Amino acid sequence: MKIVLPGGTGQVGTVLRRALTAAGHEVAVLSRRPTGHGEILWDGRTLGPWAEVIDGSDVVVNLAGRSVSCRYTPDNLRAMMDSRVDSARVVGRAIAAAARPPRVWLQMSTATVYAHRFDAPHDEATGVIGGAEPGVPDYWGYSVDIATAWEREQEMADTPHTRKVALRAAMVMSPDRGGVFDVLSRLARLGLGGPVAGGRQYVSWIHDHDFVRAVEFLVGRDDLAGPVNLAAPAPLPHRAFMRALRGAWGVPVGLPATRWMAELGAFALRSDTELLLKSRRVVPGRLLDAGFAFDRPEWPEAAADLVRRVRGR
Repeated sequence: MKIVLPGGTGQVGTVLRRALTAAGHEVAVLSRRPTGHGEILWDGRTLGPWAEVIDGSDVVVNLAGRSVSCRYTPDNLRAMMDSRVDSARVVGRAIAAAARPPRVWLQMSTATVYAHRFDAPHDEATGVIGGAEPGVPDYWGYSVDIATAWEREQEMADTPHTRKVALRAAMVMSPDRGGVFDVLSRLARLGLGGPVAGGRQYVSWIHDHDFVRAVEFLVGRDDLAGPVNLAAPAPLPHRAFMRALRGAWGVPVGLPATRWMAELGAFALRSDTELLLKSRRVVPGRLLDAGFAFDRPEWPEAAADLVRRVRGR
């Protein structure tokens, strides 16, 4: 198949491109800063010569958007919103203008769209969209606004010949340097991988191989459209998540961190505490109902596999 990955140079794009290329597919990446073979210049906002690669393609997986690993300042939040909405809009315009449009458009979204909660998991049918939870910082609602605007742009696109799926993805865990697993592993190996703010908040995640397999599954299932949760079926509290990660690295203890300590650490890492403190208890209802079987459904086994791969680099 011919597969186009707008924004395919980030961590998730790297995972997907590597796997799809290894499987024998023709993969084209749209990038603001193309550097190698198969990468094509675009600005993520306006139609241009890049749209020709979408015409005649089989699949588009739009991953474009400013990284969420940053301080959530007003400027950065606006950049997150604009980069996602603008890219989804222009991808939709390119598909609408294509003489031979792709048969499926997978649009990256995020599990952050769901409400901060501890009591029950979110699936696609019963999950509660966030933004109005009591007792959480006001700006957390803006992250939900970004996600809903992102999905709405895809939904509104006039692409009647192209099936559309919104990928409500949890954190994709891969052994690549600079990814979320790399950051969390570094903390664990330094003895800093204890529970944060009590560790009750749930962590949703997905192993990189299962992420790729889920994308391939959705490409092949013409009966699935709309939002789909890409998350392992066993989210777990942060305390247990970090305990399993420490165990995979053979680190016996991890210092706990209070909320204010997490604020200091996030500031030092130029990140934001929402990524640590929001309880994301998300499960893959539609994938499981459709018969998808996870290879790595439990975090301890997934973490052990990722650690083995890091050590084998």
